[in-house]
Amino acid sequence: MPPRLLLLPLLAASLSAQDPAPSKPAEDADDLFTLGQALFDAYATPEIKKEFAFPSRAQWDEFAARLQKTRETGSLAELAAYETEARAALLALRALPDYADYADWLEERIDEIVVAKKAVAPAPPPPPPPKSTEADIPLYDLWVTRVRERPRPARADEFLADLKKAFADEGLPADLAWIAETESMFNPQAKSPAGARGLYQLMPVTAKAQGLSLFPFDERTHPEKSARAAATLLRRLHGMFDSWPLALAAYNAGEGRVRRTLKAENAKTFAEIAGALPAETRLYVPKVLATLAVREGTDPATLSAPAK
Repeated sequence: MPPRLLLLPLLAASLSAQDPAPSKPAEDADDLFTLGQALFDAYATPEIKKEFAFPSRAQWDEFAARLQKTRETGSLAELAAYETEARAALLALRALPDYADYADWLEERIDEIVVAKKAVAPAPPPPPPPKSTEADIPLYDLWVTRVRERPRPARADEFLADLKKAFADEGLPADLAWIAETESMFNPQAKSPAGARGLYQLMPVTAKAQGLSLFPFDERTHPEKSARAAATLLRRLHGMFDSWPLALAAYNAGEGRVRRTLKAENAKTFAEIAGALPAETRLYVPKVLATLAVREGTDPATLSAPAK
């Protein structure tokens, strides 16, 4: 069997100038691609090199284009097809120094790919009724099963008490602090290729809007400050949509995207617009709610609104 392609460039070449690869600053995608290849040559074990091959520029470009198309179309079936390639990338990242934070981000995305695969494998799910209620969350049952199969994150107990307090202080249900499992596996240093960082994976612009500083110290990596920023944002989003599923969808996809989709679909609930949202968001909302249900026994339908 020939070596499989190593997808490290997917992560390396996607990094912005504000969030360069840890080992060396790089000015553009070509530099980052070269850096990824150099790291692979220098640090990958003989076993990894035997199993994986670093891709050519043409192969990287082709994969990146496919992935971007998947993000834009929001197809669960297309997302599910990335499982083998994503698992190969995760193995490679775990083998390279300084990439554990990116690997933690990718591992959570693989979890979403697995659920997407289960959702589309037997047959497309039936369409929701014309007027669904917020209690009808597509893919929720699949996520409950999946989260039950996963061990409680080892780092959860290190942070959870302080995170819950931060959410409660902002008047939100304290159990929402578990969003950190879905976002980062409770890794305060977790990074995404898009530039999000911290326990609650805040983008730079979002973090600044919530009063966090990115320089000289990136406060997104501070557990309590990150939690308060996430709670403040969620409080505002719930005030905008009067719904936790919609607030979570906006936290993931952006409030503008959710507002436009509600208008386009003439809808009022997440269940009514789920099929029109990107695959990432369709998976994210039920995953968060299922995590609360499994870890805390919280029924999504009973989540209280923010305190006045």
